[in-house]
Amino acid sequence: MALSTIFSALDLRDGFYQILMRESDIPLTAVSTPSGMIWEWLVMPQGLKNAPATFNRCVTHLLRSVRSRAPSYFDDVFIHSRGVDGKSEVEMHKEHIGKSFAVMRKHKHYANLKKRIFGAGEIPVLGCLVGKNGVRPDPGKVRVINEWPSPSNVKELRQFLGLAMYLYKYVSNYAGKDRPLSQLLKKDAAWV
Repeated sequence: MALSTIFSALDLRDGFYQILMRESDIPLTAVSTPSGMIWEWLVMPQGLKNAPATFNRCVTHLLRSVRSRAPSYFDDVFIHSRGVDGKSEVEMHKEHIGKSFAVMRKHKHYANLKKRIFGAGEIPVLGCLVGKNGVRPDPGKVRVINEWPSPSNVKELRQFLGLAMYLYKYVSNYAGKDRPLSQLLKKDAAWV
């Protein structure tokens, strides 16, 4: 997404349910109800051990032709563009969105339009914000860390450090700044 200046984000509607079960595997999904009815899944249900990996592999494969401008992560598709060859960023972005939608339509995968972002300067991607100025932490998550109450015992300190670890890639020398708190996790540490 480097050098891109305009972004869109899509969420595939009912992700797993858009993947048909292999016919020979349908009987393996059978569920018996208390009334004696037997139900079988025709689409991939959530909860199967390999469902997330299968879904991600399927979406990645289906979107391979637009991958350079529309990478995906499970049910999220991130479309990014920049102006090239005399075309504006908006023109290029419309083109990339159109190609992405055409591929999705061809394979009968549909986006949840309530959870979409079109033509933005930055979009949320895996817990951070990605935009033309790079990657930055989500301000909401930073606010939660800033407003977290001071830990008063080891359990609370572990919780805080786990949450604050979110910032490690954004803070220079995070480990050095984290060290005084981490030292308090030692068995013989003195809490003042």
